[in-house]
Amino acid sequence: MKKHFIHYKPFLLFLSKFFFTFIILTVLYQVFLSSFEDNRIDSVTKLVARNTEQLLGLFHADITIEENTAETFIKLIYNNRYVARIIEGCNAISVIILFIAFVVSFSRKLKPTLLFIFGGSVVIYILNVIRIALLTVLIYYFPKQESLLHGVLFPLFIYGVVFILWVIWVRKFSLYAKKDAVA
Repeated sequence: MKKHFIHYKPFLLFLSKFFFTFIILTVLYQVFLSSFEDNRIDSVTKLVARNTEQLLGLFHADITIEENTAETFIKLIYNNRYVARIIEGCNAISVIILFIAFVVSFSRKLKPTLLFIFGGSVVIYILNVIRIALLTVLIYYFPKQESLLHGVLFPLFIYGVVFILWVIWVRKFSLYAKKDAVA
């Protein structure tokens, strides 16, 4: 048994760091969400909605956001038409938690890990706002394609970015990154 543990130690260490980080961050996020009263939209989701409105406003789009506290979501009204809604799951926090857990599981030194987590989280957040803005506009012009856009293309986009960030982390900065040979 000890021989198997030693043989699989890197994999078991990866799993334990990943799940420990994922569970801790998920519990902290749930505590954060539970601090809001029933039918109250959390501050991160509100910020994502405001940033989406601001982004589309840069392009002089006719966009407004409107809170629906009865059902806990934010309406995106584009060109005077209710096009989409932002719920808590749209704020990308769960994706950022997954990203952080993976980075921590392959971490080596604290400073590069924290810098990569911060930078990667900012990239994911910004790209998520862009994703929601594009989704709003595309659903307005192509409403029959909503399920393809929302259910396939845009999740592929956000998870594709996370995957690319993971590859960069593992290849360049992680515990297993190959060191360049000194010439």
